[in-house]
Amino acid sequence: MIGFEPAHWPAPTRVRAGQTLRTGGVGLPPYDDFNLASHVGDDARTVAENRRRLRAALRLPSEPVWLRQVHDVEVIALPCAQSEPQADAAWTATPGIVCAVLTADCLPVLFCADDGSAVAAAHAGWRGLAAGVLEATVAAMPVPSERIIAWMGAAIGPDAFEVGPEVRTRFIADDPTLSRCFVAGRGDRWFADLYALARARLRRAGVTAVYGGHACTYRDARRYFSYRRAPRCGRMATLIWITPA
Repeated sequence: MIGFEPAHWPAPTRVRAGQTLRTGGVGLPPYDDFNLASHVGDDARTVAENRRRLRAALRLPSEPVWLRQVHDVEVIALPCAQSEPQADAAWTATPGIVCAVLTADCLPVLFCADDGSAVAAAHAGWRGLAAGVLEATVAAMPVPSERIIAWMGAAIGPDAFEVGPEVRTRFIADDPTLSRCFVAGRGDRWFADLYALARARLRRAGVTAVYGGHACTYRDARRYFSYRRAPRCGRMATLIWITPA
């Protein structure tokens, strides 16, 4: 059985969401077991089988729309004509379309209108987070921000995500209060709290109902892939969709 953790948030029952784990697939090292990414060097047949298992286990209404993620702020509306659009977030109001992002340390964030009329998924590494990918996703959804709830999937935790001074400078230049999201490390290094940064950026965008954000992909090697722990690795998928009537 594939590894999957449902999102724990008060979404309407017609909305299904969650994040895969690294277990339950057919991959070989270093992509073992359940890699869902086609761009990391894994065998294409293995990825196809893992995606088939994903569809079957979750009874997905359609193949997820896999994005070509580039750590930017592009948000695409689904359905679209492209088979693999370049974007770091996607939203839809169409039942049966599955929004998905792939991560292995970056922060996946799911969004849902409080009535289940629209959903979205965003990929937020530190670059995208600083550039405003979460705010762009909120702005793209066809509902007021106060009616949106968000759930953060597993990402690298605050005691493992060591960054250079340029990362801290980038965030606090925009908002000095975000200095609280960084803890000094050795030399000029800092430990960044992606979850706290995301909560702050979401709050500024008008989204105050935010859930999740407690795991660490780097520390939990049994459940999660981590690019920082092992640069040659698979990717988890974080998915959301509105169930068809």
